Amino acid sequence: MEVQDDFELNEEELFEHHSFKASKGQDPLRIDKFLMNFIENATRNKIQQAARDGNVWVNGAAVKQNYKVKAGDHIRVMFAHPPHENLLTPENIPLDIVYEDDVLLVVNKPAGMVVHPGHGNYSGTLINALIYHFDNLPKNSDERPGLVHRIDKDTSGLLVVAKTEAAMTHLAKQFFEKSSEREYIALVWGNVEEDEGTIEGHIGRNPKNRLQMHVFPEGEQGKEAVTHYKVLERYGYVTLLSCTLETGRTHQIRVHLKHIGHTLFNDERYGGEKVLKGTTFTKYKQFVDNAFKILPRQALHAKTLGFMHPVSGKFMRFDSEIPEDMANCIEKWKQYAKHSQVE
Repeated sequence: MEVQDDFELNEEELFEHHSFKASKGQDPLRIDKFLMNFIENATRNKIQQAARDGNVWVNGAAVKQNYKVKAGDHIRVMFAHPPHENLLTPENIPLDIVYEDDVLLVVNKPAGMVVHPGHGNYSGTLINALIYHFDNLPKNSDERPGLVHRIDKDTSGLLVVAKTEAAMTHLAKQFFEKSSEREYIALVWGNVEEDEGTIEGHIGRNPKNRLQMHVFPEGEQGKEAVTHYKVLERYGYVTLLSCTLETGRTHQIRVHLKHIGHTLFNDERYGGEKVLKGTTFTKYKQFVDNAFKILPRQALHAKTLGFMHPVSGKFMRFDSEIPEDMANCIEKWKQYAKHSQVE
């Protein structure tokens, strides 16, 4: 191992920002390339500079940018300041509040808004907005104010936010025990042949690319995940689905649908931004490119949310409109199917 020993800072003076364990099947790979697969929004230049500054550590010692990662290596990125996501700043960002009372609120999150600060997204998040508009929100187990659950940056739709410790505990228990209701609308590539079905398969980090999740069908890795789906409409090369969650794993719908061969339309992280089904005609490719422009994100919307109110005990269900970008894209496919020979 090429260890750099000319740094003034020692481990006790540094804050851990990222930590990874190289999997058993890891082939030797330069650490800058390895970290490119594992840290969102990181550039190779930034990673190399961090290594030059003594901020990249392997098995307890700082290494150069050309160090080759091997199976079992413990890689940490360390800086002299705490992670930015720990430094929350209130921001006056408008919220679309669907419902609010003394103990909770339901918000309709637009696509493009990150739920909580993280690497590369330290401002403009839902949490930055929440702590501006509300004082003393309770923190969840990850120290995130008000958050009971979350949805991805480019997924739109409904989220419940707790305003008291008791509400946080009550609502989190419902999500854990699978008694909450969550329905998503998804537009996926391909003709989903079964009218309805259930996808099961443990979900965990993709060992080769930490920015993706992966289905481990045998259940030897990851956490249990269950997604139910129903076909709403078929448009030939794409299908409109209603998906309900039993569990709430990271990227669950996105990775489960890819696993059964029906990647979300325009889901760039999982390959859905390519033409996955259809003809080779140039005209068709132009049509799909136009649909991508109308909906420049994955076609997923958290439409319905239901839960037991922590105080009244009454079951509450909220519904939201499909946002304009997704509605326009669906309409475009509907018209295409109507006027083409697609079966």
